[in-house]
Amino acid sequence: MLRQYELVERVKDYDPDADEAMLNRAYVYTVQKHGTQTRASGDPYFSHPVEVAGLMTDLKLDQETIATALLHDTVEDTLATIEDIEANFGPDVARLVDGVTKLSKIEQMPENERAAENLRKFLLAMSEDIRVLLVKLGDRLHNMRTLHFIKNPEKRQRIARETMDIYAPLAERVGMYEYMREMQLLAFEQLEPEAYGTITHRLDQLRAQDGGQVDAIALAVKQALAEAGLKVEVSGREKHPFSIWRKMAERHVSFDQVTDIMAFRVVTENEADCYRALGVLHTTWQFLPGRFKDYISTPKTNGYRSLHTSLMYENSMRVEVQIRTREMHRLNEFGFAAHWAYKQGERPDGQVGWLRDLIEIVDASQDAEELLEHTRLAIYQDRIFAFTPKGALFQLPKGATPVDFAFAVHTDLGAATVGARINGRHVPLRTALANGDVVEIIKGKEAEPQLSWLGFVVTGKARAAIRRAVRLRERAEVADMGRKLFDDIVERVPARIGKKAIGAALERLDMEEEEDLHYAIGAGRIDDRAVMEALVPGCTADIPEAPDRSKASLSIRGLTPGVGYTLANCCHPVPGDRIVGTRRAGERIEVHTIDCHALASGLDADWTDLSWGKHAAGAVAQLRVTLYDRPGTLAEMAGICAQNLCNVKSLAQTQLEHPFTVYEIGLEVQDAAHLDRVLSALRASDAIVQAERI
Repeated sequence: MLRQYELVERVKDYDPDADEAMLNRAYVYTVQKHGTQTRASGDPYFSHPVEVAGLMTDLKLDQETIATALLHDTVEDTLATIEDIEANFGPDVARLVDGVTKLSKIEQMPENERAAENLRKFLLAMSEDIRVLLVKLGDRLHNMRTLHFIKNPEKRQRIARETMDIYAPLAERVGMYEYMREMQLLAFEQLEPEAYGTITHRLDQLRAQDGGQVDAIALAVKQALAEAGLKVEVSGREKHPFSIWRKMAERHVSFDQVTDIMAFRVVTENEADCYRALGVLHTTWQFLPGRFKDYISTPKTNGYRSLHTSLMYENSMRVEVQIRTREMHRLNEFGFAAHWAYKQGERPDGQVGWLRDLIEIVDASQDAEELLEHTRLAIYQDRIFAFTPKGALFQLPKGATPVDFAFAVHTDLGAATVGARINGRHVPLRTALANGDVVEIIKGKEAEPQLSWLGFVVTGKARAAIRRAVRLRERAEVADMGRKLFDDIVERVPARIGKKAIGAALERLDMEEEEDLHYAIGAGRIDDRAVMEALVPGCTADIPEAPDRSKASLSIRGLTPGVGYTLANCCHPVPGDRIVGTRRAGERIEVHTIDCHALASGLDADWTDLSWGKHAAGAVAQLRVTLYDRPGTLAEMAGICAQNLCNVKSLAQTQLEHPFTVYEIGLEVQDAAHLDRVLSALRASDAIVQAERI
């Protein structure tokens, strides 16, 4: 563990103007607050924040970040408060500590909620200051280094999985490749212990057998470049076990079939020498077509710059070579952290393109499951490059389509997409883009995102935007239907209804806007009686209560007096249907239609012969209606229901496949004859393709 003076000296070495007194106060503060607390390893707890601060000094980060690293657990694990931090160390440090603390608190939540909320808070905190992420990544890296001390294997697995799914990809996305590689390696050891052990054993065997082959290849590369007058540094290494395991999984090959286990790095004096070195290597050894990537002219979204190529060395051995300058190497290994180093005059605000996309995804995602899906898509995929017709470059995941490209350019462009040209040729929207494609998006004035696009888009941003647009469109259509039904309800109220009465009704129903009421009516979330009572209190006193299917309100013959029943949800019987009852011990009788599929499949229950009574009327039938996907069709369906005196109890869109939309509707009808009349009226409409009872 770093001693107090050692930590301060590290900071003063690269930032002589650092506030030594503040750093000393922060060190003493964390030691005092954590006191006798210990970690799973048995070490004093304060050793952890001190080690995290040491990691931040390796990155040469500013004094506020070092202080934040020292203090990041004090609010979470001691009696210290954010107000105490601000009073002692200023508002900047307090804000950073608060950001890291919020993330740590989330880790105590249930798994699904924790992961989603962790990401949500993480992304929002990062949008304000990227240093929150840098400290959190340092915190996670040190925790992974000591993960083996935790006795509970399930907890180790959970932390390792979270690291592999969230923290390692985030480290890669901000260009911190050293952190990413070590996190992946440590997580891999916990998640796949057998595979980890096998691969490390094979690497040890290769190392013992190669007789210094890595050093020999590095020397040969350096000599070839020196003969061409290039002054370079060359280093070689074996790929780490997780990288090899991933290649084995992706290519479906064994360890012996992985031919590019060795990788070499060439560091040059300047950018021009990078391309000269590439030419020398390609003329000295055969290079593998399709394996060359120029990240100098087209950097990755995290700022990574380098030339990548693969060579066929002696004995048909494949080796990967990366060529870069010293400055590129520094920035590549530590990414945004390198930009935040104390020397930099202009520091990034953290609002890089991919981060803006993630913040947009947070706003568009409906629930925790969607948020996790979309963000993982956004942070953990290999990239390709595509261009607009004017030459603007966009990086996208492999397998991306023109729709993904359109949403990457701008959400509004994605929403207006009706077609695309790739390299001047018209193509289907589901066409996968290739590296270097020029993509032209064709827009339409009345265009809208289609639910079917979710079958082929691959970016989290596109999926989130499409789902949000479909939800909003569905809400608008349901509200439009509810507006028609509301007008019908107003006609039955014994008073003239104006804006004032509607405003008072919204207050009584605890709703903000009239559209909320229309949506609730259209979706079957509120019945006619409740709306009438809200519009004119007391007007429903003489109107009988609506039938309650959970009570014995319908007249059914064959039931033992006092025995309760329910109408089966599988077939939704209505008066006029031939019915039968089924009963299990200790349960209510369940009423089915005689041709119900549940009965045909051998329902394990006693049967009771039933029939409707003379005055049986009023039950909910379930319909599946297919409409043309165009404005006004849903409203026309609502009008038909209103004209036939049907109350819509529920409405759900189940499928949208242009040019058709499918809804499942719960309709309150008098009897089977009434239902037949409604179905006939629906089928006669030009707006409706098909209407059938479920």
